Amino acid sequence: MELSEQDKKIFEAHQGGKITIDSTPVRNMDELAVVYTPGVAKVCTAIADKPNLDKYLTIKKNSVAVVTDGTAVLGLGNIGPQASMPVMEGKAMLFKQLADVDAYPIAIDAQGKTVDEIVECVKMIAPGFGGINLEDISAPRCFEIEEKLQKAIDIPVFHDDQHGTAIVTTAALINALKITGKKAEDLKVVFSGVGAAGVACTKMMLDIGVKNIIGCDRAGAIFKGRSANMNSIKESYAEYTNPNLEKGSLSQILEGADMFVGLSGPNLIGEEELKTMAKDPIVFAMSNPIPEVDPIMAKKYCKIIATGRSDFPNQINNVLGFPGVFRGLLDSNAYTVTENMKVAAAQAIADCVTDSELNPDYIIPDAFNPNVAKVVAEAVARVAKEEKVCKEVRWGDPEMKAFVTGAKQTVEA
Repeated sequence: MELSEQDKKIFEAHQGGKITIDSTPVRNMDELAVVYTPGVAKVCTAIADKPNLDKYLTIKKNSVAVVTDGTAVLGLGNIGPQASMPVMEGKAMLFKQLADVDAYPIAIDAQGKTVDEIVECVKMIAPGFGGINLEDISAPRCFEIEEKLQKAIDIPVFHDDQHGTAIVTTAALINALKITGKKAEDLKVVFSGVGAAGVACTKMMLDIGVKNIIGCDRAGAIFKGRSANMNSIKESYAEYTNPNLEKGSLSQILEGADMFVGLSGPNLIGEEELKTMAKDPIVFAMSNPIPEVDPIMAKKYCKIIATGRSDFPNQINNVLGFPGVFRGLLDSNAYTVTENMKVAAAQAIADCVTDSELNPDYIIPDAFNPNVAKVVAEAVARVAKEEKVCKEVRWGDPEMKAFVTGAKQTVEA
């Protein structure tokens, strides 16, 4: 296979992987006796007596497992656990660079395994981590895996393909509404694609006041009572969407719509469909690498265009969400993720674009805006404390305080 110069750079950057482990330096025998035998035995005993101390005496305080089975890798599909590793390593890099979270890529071979077996696998490794980021797991089982796993363990579980996408998409919508002057409760929003991301985005938009959302798949609009091409997820979706029971193809449903959200495949909408939408339509075409709508063409008809690509304005990129979300979860010692945390994260991202900066080509911050992870973390931690979903760990043992922090310092979560 002949490689271009760009391809060579890509493969060179991935040689040996993209992440490494750093550690506390050990320079002599005295230091070895502190961090390993015999000194480590005292710390092990302390944790055995008070298990919650692992949050202070191990890497757990700052560690996240990025777990995948490689069945739904963005743009590549079911490529398996080995082939998914470069993506997971990339995610771990972003966790560290943007939010100083130590993330570990964990690819599991789940071929032929049931949902319960996958849940049990992650449950067994969970004691070493402060949070679980599920990634690139196929729908519909990703919903059940997340739900069952969160009930089984006492650290937060966050499926980024669902909730990360929803947070950033909702942030973009918040600012799009400011520009168009439209109100959430008056919108007609049409989705193409009701998989993991589509369902989560729909639920978050409902949380911020949108009332009329219609999801479409290959069979057209999803409505209560539809029998063709349905499954349990779509049946549930039909219960809380499409209040007017609209029926028809995607093109037909788009008539009069204020907003289109694409989370499906390339080149689904052309000029004729865009012409039928409401005045100043909002289009988020997020299929990668080819959007559902040609962004250049769509500029003639739409007030706002956003995509998942970095070479067009308004890139909706999960990297604006997950680093800060987990920073906030870890800092607050939260044991779960709530809907209000997600909404707060979306609002925090939207607020990073000032009124003076806001315009149709800039509704969402740049992926490497240094302030985003910080404000998202603060928002998530604040809501975690308000909703009382944080573990309280108080060190009441004076000897333990003296042993770990010195007699003059009091430590409590």
